[in-house]
Amino acid sequence: MADNEQPGGPMEDLVRRHATRHTAPPGLAARISAVLAAAALEEGRADVPNRVAALRPAARFRPLALAASFLLAIVLSSGATWYVTASHGQDRLAREVVASHVRSMLGAHLTDVASSDQHTVKPWFDGKLDLSPPVVDLAGQGFPLVGGRLDYIDQHPAAALVYRYNQHVINVFVWRGDSAAIAPKPPAALQGYNLRHWQDGDMTFWTVSDVNGAELDVFVKGIKSASR
Repeated sequence: MADNEQPGGPMEDLVRRHATRHTAPPGLAARISAVLAAAALEEGRADVPNRVAALRPAARFRPLALAASFLLAIVLSSGATWYVTASHGQDRLAREVVASHVRSMLGAHLTDVASSDQHTVKPWFDGKLDLSPPVVDLAGQGFPLVGGRLDYIDQHPAAALVYRYNQHVINVFVWRGDSAAIAPKPPAALQGYNLRHWQDGDMTFWTVSDVNGAELDVFVKGIKSASR
């Protein structure tokens, strides 16, 4: 390189004069900062957004912005993929719950322990599961206890608590498992059956029946109130 030649030489001058420049889309910097701020909180590095702000270009679309934009696209795409996958999982689980409910009424296996006494049904599960399901007496509200049985839902051993409302059977499935707080809601009805799902601590609850939705809501409210 000659002493008077500038670093980069003619090629750099050519690129500088003829390369196409792009302006960053409005709001891109804010979206990038939000994504990296969330990542920073996960890693305990709250100073990352400040460093990003210091490096943020004023107007031109720099390589850093391009890389961050690509990162943002990956994050958003991953979030959409997770939501679709979670939604599919909830639908699959709802179908499995309905199938277990129907299967329990087809044969002679509605209950393993037949009793309207909660103090008989609840101890029956001792040693058979890794939880103690809440067995409540709702006969005064029109939902007498019929009994309980062991079932298997979502690859988990589950307690199935059986109630009746007039001639309708209500199954309440309980197993240990934690659902994400932001997971999509499962369907409220499937194949002519109404479904309700909730979480109580580390226990997952699903209830299913062909009673109408309003009556099932009353039943669920009674279960939740008596379990507190």
